[in-house]
Amino acid sequence: MAEARLATGNEAAAWGAARGGAQFVSAFPITPQTTIIEHLASLCAKGICRAEYMAVESEHSALAACIGAAQAGARAFTATSGQGLALMHELVHWAAGARLPIVMVDVNRAMGPPWNIWSDQNDSLSQRDTGWIQLYCATAQEVLDGVVQAFALAARVSLPVMVISDAFFLSHTAEPVSVPSPEELQGFVPEWNAPWRIDLARPKAVGGLAQPADYERMRHALAQAHGEALAEIERLAAEWRRRFGRGAALVEAHRCEDAEEILVASGTVAGTARAAIDALRAEGRRAGLLRIRAFRPFPAAAVRAALAGANRVAVVDRNCSYGASGIFCQEIRAALHGLAGAPPVHGFVAGMGGRDVTPARVVEALDRAARDPVTPEATWLMA
Repeated sequence: MAEARLATGNEAAAWGAARGGAQFVSAFPITPQTTIIEHLASLCAKGICRAEYMAVESEHSALAACIGAAQAGARAFTATSGQGLALMHELVHWAAGARLPIVMVDVNRAMGPPWNIWSDQNDSLSQRDTGWIQLYCATAQEVLDGVVQAFALAARVSLPVMVISDAFFLSHTAEPVSVPSPEELQGFVPEWNAPWRIDLARPKAVGGLAQPADYERMRHALAQAHGEALAEIERLAAEWRRRFGRGAALVEAHRCEDAEEILVASGTVAGTARAAIDALRAEGRRAGLLRIRAFRPFPAAAVRAALAGANRVAVVDRNCSYGASGIFCQEIRAALHGLAGAPPVHGFVAGMGGRDVTPARVVEALDRAARDPVTPEATWLMA
């Protein structure tokens, strides 16, 4: 039977790793991720999480250890933030190219300099082209559920999965959380039986030099696996709803059916936006919210279906591709390109470095989208 607990997003991540059946854990402490690994170490010491726990001297080594464990057939888990994820970058590529089902929680932290321990999404989005699946969470419950689902997803499509939460707004804020029992999760996470796993009885080299034609074929297979992951994310979410009665899949649409204007957001900004949209509805304004949960693979078809009937779209990004615009905004525009009658997409950047994105800021984005012409560049909401 599920256990009700009051847990932070970081504690929820640790419970997710335990209930997801992590067999190997390695990580290096970095604010605001540190309490994930502290709590997971406690769960391992108590026997609640039956994983081998390896302490290492850096994030680069943490992911290297997970790669070795995954190549030997273990369910591997790590967690990091900001500069730690940047230090992993070389091996982030290696894990995806080797098709290893590693699960990582990234607690979004702004990149330095200057030093900043608060939230924006540039750390995870700087890894968007590495081949990892990326799932963005809005609540502590979704972090826990997402980590368990990530273990199942990774094993099914042979891809690493990054589960992403906002620093402090989610990582250090306590919420009521339901922790499923091992019995309730029976059969949900499959074994991963890769034929190329390391076996001491049959020594082999892994990751040797590939000729151009072979390399291209492998990268094509990696891209195809992301396409397969779209349907698998939906299937796992449906199974989760059947078992537990909750959860989103690729996107979550709120009051979009008859909406004239739709705000697009991700992470905890979407929670604030939901309240703002409901307040606007109470005033008679036909506004809606589309929350993006899966960023890689990008759910273009689901986005087009949700936004097609709107008069205009406002995207609020807690990130920026400098010299261009917000990154989610770029993806939304690409998804709508060529769609007959597609609504104009207005891009806004807000909340960088952990600044609050308030309901008033959400309404400002919608008001400016209704009033101002669309520009290729993002509008920064800083007043």
